[in-house]
Amino acid sequence: MKDSVNIGLIGFGTIGSGVVETLNRNLDLLENKVNKKVKLKKVVDLDIKTDRGIDISPRILSTDIEDILEDPDIDIVIELIGGYQPALKFILRAMENGKHVVTANKALIAKHWDELISSAQKNHVRICFEASVGGGIPLLQPINECLAANHFESIYGIINGTANYILTKMSEESRNFEDVLKEAQEKGYAESDPTFDIEGDDSAQKLIILTIIGFGIYVKQENFHVEGISHITQDDISFAKNELDCCIKLLAISKVVDGNLEIRVHPTIVPMDHLLSSVNGVFNGVYLVGDIVGPVMMYGPGAGMLPTASAVVGDCIDIIENREKSVLYGPAETSVRKISNINDLKSKYYLRLLTEDKPGVLHEISGILSEHNISIGSMIQKQENDGIPIFLVTHMALEMEMRAAVEKIDQLDCIKAKTIFIRVL
Repeated sequence: MKDSVNIGLIGFGTIGSGVVETLNRNLDLLENKVNKKVKLKKVVDLDIKTDRGIDISPRILSTDIEDILEDPDIDIVIELIGGYQPALKFILRAMENGKHVVTANKALIAKHWDELISSAQKNHVRICFEASVGGGIPLLQPINECLAANHFESIYGIINGTANYILTKMSEESRNFEDVLKEAQEKGYAESDPTFDIEGDDSAQKLIILTIIGFGIYVKQENFHVEGISHITQDDISFAKNELDCCIKLLAISKVVDGNLEIRVHPTIVPMDHLLSSVNGVFNGVYLVGDIVGPVMMYGPGAGMLPTASAVVGDCIDIIENREKSVLYGPAETSVRKISNINDLKSKYYLRLLTEDKPGVLHEISGILSEHNISIGSMIQKQENDGIPIFLVTHMALEMEMRAAVEKIDQLDCIKAKTIFIRVL
């Protein structure tokens, strides 16, 4: 094994700059840990003129990807350009040329898992992606290795900082969704087009990876339920907080029930005495339960230049120390029999309805719920100028029945707006 390791970095954006800063600041620490010289040999980006505000030699900057992919001296390739292409092409070529790969590209891993792992195995290299889920939080390696003695029963994740920031601000400051989203965009916590974050796609991609690591099964996003937070109002936040002593979080959930895997992303009403209720702002948290260890909570910054760079460089160290390690993620065999459909979910539900002010409305609504084997646990009715808001919480019910009941309720003449329902943890 060589006494030195050369790294090639593809992508000199925010996270790439964080990687360079991390190597500048802590190179002695890293080299002492691995007992080798570590060198950032080349950085490739389309833009090498913009000053990133960090110390870097112009001699290692290039716009030519071949300077990394075809350099036999480069041992590890870090991919930080994101997206599907050309990232996939670059990573596959790197592995075909015998180079280990580190990436933070959750979208690519979630969509092309089989192809990436197959290539790594075929070419006897490793692909590491700790930074793809939870930013700087140590998640995947602890689940995959430190907790490997466990069969996991459930994984619950708050893994999108944008959505969590919005829901936190709505709760703490009694503000509406649109106002908080605008503030998040102004602060750089949300993109100009926030759809990917607020509609659950980002969480879904990360959940795919967590499910692979925790349960040893790869589930494509189109095969499970994904729902965002854009329909959540201050009425929902206030009811959860004041009437139920709960908060609302966008949860990514994988759990095994009777041998079947439930995998889903959606807003969830979380009791305030649950550890996940304390994960606020742009922070992330993952709560998992193993059959041996019991409940474990992992918490920290889910994004950001240096936290994510910390995970990227950590993967490089792991590769340097364990180059000959085989590519194995998750349990060797999965105990999951099948993927459950969201319609088979059993849960308590919160419903928000807006009705006309006239006699018999509650009778009609409760009648429909009863027809679908749904019983009401609690209910509050308010008087407002534009109608009568009704808030209710059910006992345990089947999702398929809840959907059918809500569809039928919304067809009533007395209903003035689409009924919203949120699952209760």
